[in-house]
Amino acid sequence: PADVVEDDGFLGTGISHLYALPVGIALAVPAVQFEWYLVNEETLLASTFVAFCVVAYNQGGDLISKSLKDESAAMLKIQNDAEDEVIAKLEDNLEYMKLTENIVSDYQAILDLTQESYDKLNAAGKIKPQHDLKAQVEKMMNLVANEEQNVYEKAKTTLMDEATTSVTDSFGSDKALKKAALESAMAKLTGKKAAVDPVQAAFVSFFQKKASEAKKSDDGSEEAGRRAAMLAKLNGIAESESMLFRFDESGNPKLVAKHRMTPIAICRAENLLD
Repeated sequence: PADVVEDDGFLGTGISHLYALPVGIALAVPAVQFEWYLVNEETLLASTFVAFCVVAYNQGGDLISKSLKDESAAMLKIQNDAEDEVIAKLEDNLEYMKLTENIVSDYQAILDLTQESYDKLNAAGKIKPQHDLKAQVEKMMNLVANEEQNVYEKAKTTLMDEATTSVTDSFGSDKALKKAALESAMAKLTGKKAAVDPVQAAFVSFFQKKASEAKKSDDGSEEAGRRAAMLAKLNGIAESESMLFRFDESGNPKLVAKHRMTPIAICRAENLLD
């Protein structure tokens, strides 16, 4: 227990505390004698409790004090640990806030870049149909050229086969032609100049006759049929590839996807098709 702090005497009177006991006895005797104070079981309990408190304080005060101090130290440690944990989390939050202090400007930059990208895409979207149309027209022109070349080659092959068959049959059935062909061959072998090559003349005669027949019998129906077949084929390709135009019956290309183009793009596309 802590040391008793000395003061100015008993109750501040300057009289030593040692005189308190005889003075107390002197005052207690008449109080009991004249029944100013009744000594009963309550007095006994009070005196016993006071004696217990004095003995407990003198004998176990250090132990009680140490127990309370240990408990307070443990509570203080728990409180300090909790505060340290809170401080650590606050420091982590502070570091995170430092890292994200430019987040507003970063998001604004991203938004500006996104808007700029959309603007560029919109600008490209305005002219993209024109580029698509140009590429589609070029593809169709190549298809038409290839188709015409195929028709020409097929007609040429058919005509040459027919001419060869006709000339061969003519020389096989006409002895005069055989003799003329033999003489022409012998003249070439001997170095003599033949008047006319009968084989060449036969081919020329066949082609002239074929041209004359074709001219007389040509009413345009065959050419119109080939043209209609080609236009149907080209429109089928345009349909399957979702092209911006189709061919009409006269063979002129017409726009069919104007909703995908701006008015200016439509005007330029029509000029291109024309």
